[in-house]
Amino acid sequence: MNPVAVTIMAKAPQGGEVKTRLSPPLSPADAAALYRCFLLDKIEQVRMLKTATLAMAFTPAVARGFFEEVAPGFVLVQQRGVDLGDRLANSLGKLLASGHGAAVAIDSDTPTLPVSFLQQAVDLLTTPDIDLVLGPTQDGGYYLIGLRVVHRELFETMAWSTSTVLSETKRRASAKGLRVVCLPPWYDIDTPEDLGRLRAELAAGADNAAPRTRRFLLERTG
Repeated sequence: MNPVAVTIMAKAPQGGEVKTRLSPPLSPADAAALYRCFLLDKIEQVRMLKTATLAMAFTPAVARGFFEEVAPGFVLVQQRGVDLGDRLANSLGKLLASGHGAAVAIDSDTPTLPVSFLQQAVDLLTTPDIDLVLGPTQDGGYYLIGLRVVHRELFETMAWSTSTVLSETKRRASAKGLRVVCLPPWYDIDTPEDLGRLRAELAAGADNAAPRTRRFLLERTG
């Protein structure tokens, strides 16, 4: 059996297609450039994991070349589906079908997320006692979902991008009798307020978290 697969859910960093809620204060081009920094920092973040197969679930299909360039050595999985739930379930299912005992999907807009949280998810899924691992975001969603079997009920007809995603996922998991563990909460970058928090954190921090994102925010946007 292959190691746990960890896949980043990613879009090509194109202006007007990513981080649109950050425009303003950023221009669409700068929002895309910032997202590219998020993505590159996330790639380096997951490279620090032990005993995991690294993957990238990407969209659109024509961007495969870009992802081959920025994530060499990663398994590339084209996102397929009509909404985020479909894309998550299909991406995780493809990795499980290729022989991995468990699969984890993570977002690409938590550039300062501690690697220890991701490693904890991988470690939990190597035990038989846990069916589902969730990484809560502070706005009511999740930055990570990991499982050994794709239970499509966890993804279908979900009100994505709302404050009920995490609670509804946990409710559905409980209804199926799944054993769930939640990681520590973190914040993702969706709004100008989130961006201000990130800038302040990176300006004050003494560590080397998210170096590309730090450089962009501190040098290009002041």
